[in-house]
Amino acid sequence: MHVLFGSQGSGSAAIEMALGMAGLDYRVVRASTWEPDSALDELAAANPLRQIPTLQLPDGSVLSESAAILIHLGLTQPGSGLLPADPVARAQTIRGLVYIAANCYAAIGVCDHPERWCADIDRSARGRILRGARAQLHRSWEVFADQFPARPWLGGAQLGALDLLAAVVSSWSGARAHLAEARPEFLATLRRIEAHAAVAPVWARHWPTGDEA
Repeated sequence: MHVLFGSQGSGSAAIEMALGMAGLDYRVVRASTWEPDSALDELAAANPLRQIPTLQLPDGSVLSESAAILIHLGLTQPGSGLLPADPVARAQTIRGLVYIAANCYAAIGVCDHPERWCADIDRSARGRILRGARAQLHRSWEVFADQFPARPWLGGAQLGALDLLAAVVSSWSGARAHLAEARPEFLATLRRIEAHAAVAPVWARHWPTGDEA
């Protein structure tokens, strides 16, 4: 059985969706740095950075990084549809997954912990870093929306890993309000992803009131 370290309303939701699409058995271990009563020691043993999602495979090996986990599941479970069968479409999907990790996730990390990126940070510097990181996050999503239009899904003809990651990360990063103004058609695609039968049950567990981070 796969063991997924994650938390409600976090990026681990995308991995839950992917495991379900792949038809794999898994259990979720609640663990996050913002939940001191969670399984932090167990998470740290699997991933010293204590980042979620972290996935322990049935053979005991560990995968971290959302994009890497999704690519692995797509490659090892080709019938899941997580990655397109067509090589060109698959390459673009992998590009999109890494784009989100390298750009959107990176900006979120600065927004969440500006003190990690500025020594002896004061209130003024913190505010400027936050404003710059938030602007960069919004710009990154705009570029993504322009580069990956729905066809009818972000990865091509069927729902896949890129749809899952884009919907989840855009939600908990707090980028949806900006997208509503800057890229409303892209936001409509994200809403359509949320409503898909393979996504909706997990989405409802993570965001039961429909609220977004």
